[in-house]
Amino acid sequence: MRIPAFLAALAMSALAPAALSAHVQLAASTPAAGAEAKAPKQITLTFSQPVDPATAAASIVMTAMPGMANHGEMQIRNFTANWSDEGKTMTLALRKALPAGTYEVRWQAAAADGHGMSGTLVFDVK
Repeated sequence: MRIPAFLAALAMSALAPAALSAHVQLAASTPAAGAEAKAPKQITLTFSQPVDPATAAASIVMTAMPGMANHGEMQIRNFTANWSDEGKTMTLALRKALPAGTYEVRWQAAAADGHGMSGTLVFDVK
């Protein structure tokens, strides 16, 4: 028995949301998105599923500094990235605590499906 084309298309569209949700996403972070932190010495990014560390990267960028109206973006380079045993949490360990300002953590990663995703986490340090 042959399935009519419109039924096959309908079945595929019903499966599409499940396939899309399989891509890696940022599930949690410390500091949390939009939070005010006090001089953090580490940032954690926890993903929705295990990530292949070879496909993952993160950068920390200071985007605003108190008292400087026209502060340009400043890359923070004094950190190392480490992974949890299950491959879901990346910890960015800073050599020095972050000073007051607004920060973006820009990340990219891919999980078992191989589809690369990226995102930005924004928080303030007071």
